[in-house]
Amino acid sequence: MKRKMPTLNALKVFEVAATLGNFTRAADVLNVTQSAVSRQVRQLEDQLGEPLLIRSHHQLHMTDAGRSLLTALQQSFDRIELAVRSIRQKQHLNRLRVNAPPTFALRWLLPRMSRFKKMHPHLEVSLTSALRDTLNESGQLDCAIRFGNGEWGDVDSSLLMHEQHIAVCAPSLLRGRPSAPVQLHELPLLHVLAGPDRRYMTWTHWIDAAGIGKVDIDRGYEFDLLDMAIRAAIDGLGITIADRHMVANELADGRLVQFLDAQVEGHQSYWFVTRQEHQGSPVVEQFRAWLQAELRLPPSAQHERHEVAQVARDLGGFAVWGECHSFFE
Repeated sequence: MKRKMPTLNALKVFEVAATLGNFTRAADVLNVTQSAVSRQVRQLEDQLGEPLLIRSHHQLHMTDAGRSLLTALQQSFDRIELAVRSIRQKQHLNRLRVNAPPTFALRWLLPRMSRFKKMHPHLEVSLTSALRDTLNESGQLDCAIRFGNGEWGDVDSSLLMHEQHIAVCAPSLLRGRPSAPVQLHELPLLHVLAGPDRRYMTWTHWIDAAGIGKVDIDRGYEFDLLDMAIRAAIDGLGITIADRHMVANELADGRLVQFLDAQVEGHQSYWFVTRQEHQGSPVVEQFRAWLQAELRLPPSAQHERHEVAQVARDLGGFAVWGECHSFFE
């Protein structure tokens, strides 16, 4: 049956131009001239009898008709991409493509991947940490680890772990001080940014939970990744609020110690996310089962006792197995 619709090439050119909002950038992506892009879009508009893009000062603005067409095209091209990938995957049944937040990938997932390899030697993993995982927009991923409240449309999500915020710093910041308890205002603060000029509220929540008096939290260093703040704390730059899961290794081997015994459950959590069409995928389900098994492992199963014992000696004996405690509580 012959379909009454514009050419596929014209629709693709419009999709790229409308998404980028610029004919020149669209031409670079499509490897054609700017005039060719403009001509294809103009011909498409003539065929439809409706303007799709409004040109002004080297920038494109979509009309209502343009927005409607773009949404339909993106959904259709995504379905085509998924169908093509599912066909190609018959040759790559043993590869799993995962996206995870940078700090989670570096500090929690990667240190455990050797155990996954031993358990599933026939599987190969492609791990990315782009902050925009595009799981429900393209066929480039099988599953993702997301950080948030679990409310995402068009995907299936299952809870992995809640954040457990604690204050941590290097032992060197606490050595050589008077015997009186160390006060928070004596230590440099390390913050994590939630966006440009906007910090996460973790310090405020932790201070409230710890019952500490008024503290000037405007001071200190700022980082756009929790991993950077943790590394700065390890290097003795200051004290930061971190998820206990992300600093478990450093607490166990003594590179970090916990400041006071206050712990705050984070407002967001880590979730395992898949597309609905991947329900029952053997590779995805094997990875999900492995993640859940790792989360059930006790901390003591991942660290040698002699490492914690060394931390206890370094801190004058104030330590328990699996976790080092500060000696100024």
